[in-house]
Amino acid sequence: MHHVSIRKHIVDRVLARRGKFHWFEQLDPERSALLVIDMQNTFCEPGSPAEVPAARSIVAPINALTLGLRALGVPVFWVLHANTQLADRDDWKIFFNHVVADEVRARTLQSLTPGRQTVWHELQTAPQDLTVFKNRYSALIAGASTLEPMLRNFGIDTLLIAGTKTNICCESTARDAMMLDFKVVMLSDCCAALSDEEHLATLETFIQQFGDVMTGNEALDALKARHPSSQ
Repeated sequence: MHHVSIRKHIVDRVLARRGKFHWFEQLDPERSALLVIDMQNTFCEPGSPAEVPAARSIVAPINALTLGLRALGVPVFWVLHANTQLADRDDWKIFFNHVVADEVRARTLQSLTPGRQTVWHELQTAPQDLTVFKNRYSALIAGASTLEPMLRNFGIDTLLIAGTKTNICCESTARDAMMLDFKVVMLSDCCAALSDEEHLATLETFIQQFGDVMTGNEALDALKARHPSSQ
């Protein structure tokens, strides 16, 4: 887990701009959902072509969070990445031809083959959870997945974001969610990047312009404040 926190000058800037730090003091459990992004072998397994070592350190806080969310009736979406390769082509040419080095391209494509993607084995899933597959960084960019219509059909307007990488797929999905008028909360202790600096950069940008930043426990408290049992 990353042991960094939003720096004082960013906190001061936020307070001067809007008079409070958090965007949302309460969250509606009936209209909220958790997106756990890319917590799969390609990113979690030691030695995998796109390994994020810190991703394994957020398993425990994610498991604690999902347990608490299910008790509140909040749905959990496992958002997994997959790319299709047809003959000598794949469905994300710009990425595989320019971002991934030749020597790891084949391994990366193989690790992201549709049909092979499952939630990392140390994470605790439940029968009522849902799984969605995406083929771009953002699960909410047009054509990348079926996530947006699923959320709309569930009546969801608030998204909690967990997973990896904080500054790539988590941030891309979270930014697009805000652009689509969802309330968004990045969960600082349930997201992982390749470095503390990259993780923190996302959190500090996000709290200023795109949505809230909370720990998993803070999000649970905000949801419990609106839960019928607390009234």
